[in-house]
Amino acid sequence: MGIVPKGDALRRAVRWLSENRDYSYMAVEEAARRYDLSPLDEEFLLRHFVHADTPESADPRRDKGGTNSG
Repeated sequence: MGIVPKGDALRRAVRWLSENRDYSYMAVEEAARRYDLSPLDEEFLLRHFVHADTPESADPRRDKGGTNSG
């Protein structure tokens, strides 16, 4: 792929997700690997695609109670 201008990898990842019409957590992880996204770019995709319709309290990665269940 060579050197990619800043932001171009994120645009390519968004295009890839849209073309595949798959906005799942696994698809975002694949896009992050495929386009060598930074953790910040991956978090952007997760917030805007995976968690867009999910209330913050339903996010399994966040433990608001201060303890881990399990």
